[in-house]
Amino acid sequence: MLLNAKHLEGIASGKIKLAFRKWKKPTVKSGGRLRTRIGVLAIKAVDRISEKEISERDAKLAGFKSKAELLQDLGSRDGFLYRIRLSLAGPDERIALRTRHEISSVEWNELKKKLDRLDAHGINGPWVAQFLSVVSLNPGVLSTTLASSLGLERKWFKEHMRKLKELGLTESLGIGYRISPRGETVLKRLHLST
Repeated sequence: MLLNAKHLEGIASGKIKLAFRKWKKPTVKSGGRLRTRIGVLAIKAVDRISEKEISERDAKLAGFKSKAELLQDLGSRDGFLYRIRLSLAGPDERIALRTRHEISSVEWNELKKKLDRLDAHGINGPWVAQFLSVVSLNPGVLSTTLASSLGLERKWFKEHMRKLKELGLTESLGIGYRISPRGETVLKRLHLST
């Protein structure tokens, strides 16, 4: 579920508490979490509703001046109408994680097991150290270019970069990626262990 900058700022300030979407199938669920550039959002409820059930107050809580403006924004998109109740739950824990240089031996053992599992599912063999090296040497380079340099499809490359991002080893930029301080530490340890 994408939210624009205006709506994210409204959620962060507490002024926006609702979002409306037309979906064939919801992309978020009640009790779920959604990472955004402002932090993690708590998805409190996802309810399928009709347009008649939207009040003027609902529209304002979704960041619109009126119900008419909200309905115009939804336009003639296909799907069912959903009201999503949400709030800012806190910071994205990956941000704090990726800034940490130090990795304890217990944490390293656990992380190394995860990385070994990721490597075991590479289409051309182990890939984690290779991805980290490529990103370290090429920050801010298009994913298409990075994928091509490794002989991979962009989709596969991006899916696997997300896995490294979840572990706090990389971060997305406006264009491309960069390796995090934690990722640099991991890359050094991986090179030492080979």
